[in-house]
Amino acid sequence: MRRLLDMQAAHSYNACMKKRSIQYTLRNVPERTDARLREAASAYGISLNEAALTALLRGLGVEADAVEYNDLDGLIGSWIPDPACDQALEDMDKVDSELWA
Repeated sequence: MRRLLDMQAAHSYNACMKKRSIQYTLRNVPERTDARLREAASAYGISLNEAALTALLRGLGVEADAVEYNDLDGLIGSWIPDPACDQALEDMDKVDSELWA
């Protein structure tokens, strides 16, 4: 009975906490690899951990979680002149005075 109560308490303790991150410890890293990771970290102004994660993701062909944007940047420069569309928009701007009499 005591173990069952312990388990339930553990679930309650973790209920609103952030998901625990996964951590690795790498051993026997070759000196050339260490040097290259440190160069990359320094060049990009990032931590050694971030440089190692980036290299690992690229090496495995895995992309980090993509940021989803909801702006209209994709439409910039996409306008194509269309006289028929321009005419249709112009026609919609006309007020039919008979409907408003």
